[in-house]
Amino acid sequence: MKTPLHTYSIVLVLLSLPAVLQATTARKNDIDIYSFTVDSKVSSRFAHTVVTSRVVNKADTVQEATFQMELPKKAFITNFSMIINGVTYPGNIKEKATAQEQYSAAVARGESAGLVKATGRKMEQFQVSVNVAPAAKVTFELVYEELLKRQLGVYELLLKVRPQQLVKHLQMDIHIFEPQGIRFLETESTFMTNELANALTVSQNMTKAHIRFKPTLSQQQKSPEQQDTVLDGTFIVRYDVNRTVSGGSIQIENGYFVHYFAPEGLPTIPKNVIFVIDKSGSMMGRKIQQTQEALIKILDDLSPKDQFNLVCFSGETTQWKPSLVLASAENVKEAKNYAAVIKAQGATDINAATLRAVQLLTRANQQELLPAGSVSLIILLTDGDPTVGETNPASIQKNVKAAIGGQYSLFCLGFGFDVSYAFLEKLALDNGGLARRIYEDSDSALQLQDFYQEVANPLLMRVAFEYPSNAVEEVTQDNFRLLFKGSEMVVAGKLRDQSPDVLSAKVSGKVHLQNITFQMESSVAQKEEEFRSPKYIFHSFIERLWAYLTIQQLLEQIVSASDAEKQALETQALNLSLKYSFVTPLTSMVVTKPEGQEQSQVAEKPLENENRHRNVHPGHTAFKTHSVGDRMSRITAGTFQKLPSFPRRFGQPGPLHPPHRSFPPHHGMLLPDVLAPSVPDQVFHGVDLRIKGAPPGQKPCSRLWPYSRETLGEDSPRNLYEPVTWTLFLSETTTTTAQSPAHIQAPPVILPLPGQSVDQLCVDIKRSQGLMNLLSDPDQGVEVTGQYETEKAQFSWIEVTFKNPQLQVHASPEHVVVTRNRRNSVYKWKETLFSVMPGLKMTMDKAGLLMLSSPDKVTIGLLSWDGPGKGLRLLLRDTNRFSSHVGGTLGQFYQDVLWGPPAAADDSKRTLRVQGHDLSATRELKLDYQNGLPGTEISCWSVEL
Repeated sequence: MKTPLHTYSIVLVLLSLPAVLQATTARKNDIDIYSFTVDSKVSSRFAHTVVTSRVVNKADTVQEATFQMELPKKAFITNFSMIINGVTYPGNIKEKATAQEQYSAAVARGESAGLVKATGRKMEQFQVSVNVAPAAKVTFELVYEELLKRQLGVYELLLKVRPQQLVKHLQMDIHIFEPQGIRFLETESTFMTNELANALTVSQNMTKAHIRFKPTLSQQQKSPEQQDTVLDGTFIVRYDVNRTVSGGSIQIENGYFVHYFAPEGLPTIPKNVIFVIDKSGSMMGRKIQQTQEALIKILDDLSPKDQFNLVCFSGETTQWKPSLVLASAENVKEAKNYAAVIKAQGATDINAATLRAVQLLTRANQQELLPAGSVSLIILLTDGDPTVGETNPASIQKNVKAAIGGQYSLFCLGFGFDVSYAFLEKLALDNGGLARRIYEDSDSALQLQDFYQEVANPLLMRVAFEYPSNAVEEVTQDNFRLLFKGSEMVVAGKLRDQSPDVLSAKVSGKVHLQNITFQMESSVAQKEEEFRSPKYIFHSFIERLWAYLTIQQLLEQIVSASDAEKQALETQALNLSLKYSFVTPLTSMVVTKPEGQEQSQVAEKPLENENRHRNVHPGHTAFKTHSVGDRMSRITAGTFQKLPSFPRRFGQPGPLHPPHRSFPPHHGMLLPDVLAPSVPDQVFHGVDLRIKGAPPGQKPCSRLWPYSRETLGEDSPRNLYEPVTWTLFLSETTTTTAQSPAHIQAPPVILPLPGQSVDQLCVDIKRSQGLMNLLSDPDQGVEVTGQYETEKAQFSWIEVTFKNPQLQVHASPEHVVVTRNRRNSVYKWKETLFSVMPGLKMTMDKAGLLMLSSPDKVTIGLLSWDGPGKGLRLLLRDTNRFSSHVGGTLGQFYQDVLWGPPAAADDSKRTLRVQGHDLSATRELKLDYQNGLPGTEISCWSVEL
């Protein structure tokens, strides 16, 4: 049966525009959101968030109102209600089996019964629709809770802001109370702009912080002419608390206690680590390249005291060395060379590979080759299920658990969605580790590096918490195998009715070659008083924190429990979920509606292992029709013929990924923004794309762009390899742009001259420089390095390093990577970013300009330039702030530069004496990239290096 081509054309355009589409739909239906508020109270790491949306139907007919909110995966929904004409329709949380009848009935009606769906790496989407009478008002309220987990030295509160239309009263309040004291706090947003900065206020003292975001209607608008909102993205708060050498803090409220433990100043324990790398055929291409890239970086991070080895597997298993070796500079270099030539082919034998790693550690242990007091880790990376050797998952789990025998920790990384996550999760939890999914994207290598950083620095082994038996009861997990740097152990429990006035605690563990004990005492009355009155905290939070933590730990135990143990664990977790009204994998929330509408819908907690073969990227919704806007582009379809599908050589199809390539240049013709980032990566194998049309008075043009499977990547659907011709009709508004003469190029660097307000220095790099120290100012605490490719006449990367705050920004043509506290954050060019941290502000706009600024530092800009001489560009502002110690290839121009007189015959040539060397400077026309596309002509002094 032939599939109508227009279906695919609509999806291709709409993938990048979900917010615009939904906002237009809302306005067209005359459902007006007049109030949208988010109130989040974080009390000692436990976050209680209330989202309230108030809408009114301004139409003369019944309209459908949709409430949609994204929340973190680790959060539990605790309440949802709708108030319609003064009547409250609550969400009732029940056991899954009890809710099954409503769920099945909804499915039978052909409805989507699940109200919560995974929408990305960290988020889930909750969505409910209800019919609203003319002039009627509806209030939606969603409540969810989560315990913020410390990773790589920070807690992260993630909020999604996506009202989909302009809102008269929009307000977000975040209150944080940390009795230990807030050590640092920073905010980051993917929608904030300099124009919106005034709507954000942050106040902070020793123990509490208040972040408020309250934009006006005009601040929300994309432009005065447009009614679309700019608010579509995430708002993140990151912070950490003060700590002591003892590392412990006990909080007590309403008869419950929580004990946080993360000691400072402990040395890292040497580790023995074996990397087990899948090199089967399904890893071919991008996956194996990213794995190699990550592995090479990880090997560089090994301590000279560590021992390591590499095991690679497909249908056969090979190891790099016969035994573990020290991470000396020579061995690391050799291992990196080995990793760089790993080839992907063959089947997948996970059982043999994992057992080989265990054997290597066991043999070394028996031969007393493992340093006393060291930690042994196995890190397994695979992208698929076992296909040869032992293929039964249960048998593999049993074999590995028996071989490890509790001696080593196994961490499992599942690359993509062709792997059974449930299998890897049990494999890891059975052996003192954890599982993590690595999402297929441009930053997969960085995801691998981040995971390694979480386990790279073990600080304590065999950690045990002890409390007086007459003081506490119902304590959560109190024994842990390993504590890693940047993480935190959390133990909670209930105080007994006749508990002592002082709660004492003892934490014992092993640091390398010695045992260590931490002791502390807390006054119950004093601690209770801290939380008794403040309005900015959510009261009874420690009791709910205890329930949340207990349920999470029970769910983990269920994964690795025997069949006999599972029932008791599930019953305990279910009873707690019902008592505290948590939507967990064991409960469902039945959402009731007014009579005459669908009587019930069911919200259930999605599981990570249920996402297999699912597209979890947000916004992939196909609409039947939609008008993108006046005088914008449109896609029409050509002919479509079904051809025999290609054989599937690489397993099941993975998810489609956000596009990362743009159209090839075409004689100055610009594609509309709506299409340029959307079509190529989603077009299928064999597609020919033709551009037609021209502004009035210009000749039409046509150009053929072929796309192959190599261009599109292996993730495109394997059953849609049909040749298609796409025709784009461009109106005059999308094709006209100022163009500079072809001979005028944008130089790699433009420097504002010291002491001058107008003149600038254009620096051309003509000779191979290799790794370049572009700028270095120790007084400013900033350094800029880069790699310039003379053949391509562009920077392959530029890196900016700050001393305070300790932060590194690495820019490549693909993306920007910000590294702080060993944690990587990846940003795509031309995505809005607004990050404020102590001592530094980082912003990026839609033009691809990333600015790094501070009140007392030089402002550094990095630009992804798409004009003539496409590539990375460097910008400098406030250069008067350079100190007298500035240096580097570019920094030298901010020292004592002497200008010679104009040449006698030609006043457009002069000589510069820089650091004792004479350079020729010529007055030339160049293209100034500093104010974005299309660039402007400037006359500057051009210098070649």
